[in-house]
Amino acid sequence: MRVMIAEDSVLLREGLIRLLAVAGIETIAAVGDAESLLRAVERERPDLVITDVRMPPDFRDEGLRAALVLRQEWPDLALVVLSQYVEERYATELLSTHNTGVGYLLKDRVADVGEFIDAVRRVLDGGTVLDPDVVAQLLVKHRERPLDRLTQRESQVLRLMAEGRSNSGIATALTVSESAVAKHVNSIFTKLDIGLKDSDHRRVIAVQRFLQG
Repeated sequence: MRVMIAEDSVLLREGLIRLLAVAGIETIAAVGDAESLLRAVERERPDLVITDVRMPPDFRDEGLRAALVLRQEWPDLALVVLSQYVEERYATELLSTHNTGVGYLLKDRVADVGEFIDAVRRVLDGGTVLDPDVVAQLLVKHRERPLDRLTQRESQVLRLMAEGRSNSGIATALTVSESAVAKHVNSIFTKLDIGLKDSDHRRVIAVQRFLQG
């Protein structure tokens, strides 16, 4: 696994390199701005890019914009976008454009080394990972919507799906059997009108519906 980091904070950038190294993940380049990221990816072709949202020169959404350009150029490139705060529009934009191999995490999540490395590996494996705080905020904000037809347990399952959990992981978190989780997941698909023709990305489509409200 070859990873590239784009982060203007030298301390966080070096910290990420060390965390990844401990997990046996190679950082092939680390840059401090979006333009350097675009050039470095063109040159090195990493498996995954970890990028901050706000980067020089204007500290708005340069990192996110660069990530979207990269994914358009190289659809198989995995992306993990880091943000200081919960900014759900960024998560929505990422998920509405890309179906697999994408993550949106708060920088505080990096402090939990095991959780961060697990998220990176899930994204590298083609999964979709959203920060639990982003998921929680969306649950509070969007109350009256098609998702209201879900039961409380189904909502819990969908929330964990949005965090990138597998059926096994959801079963462990909720202390239920995997077969029970599978039934809830199928019920979610039915209630959200996600048909069999969408079988390749049904979980991602469900998460997109969750984000869109």
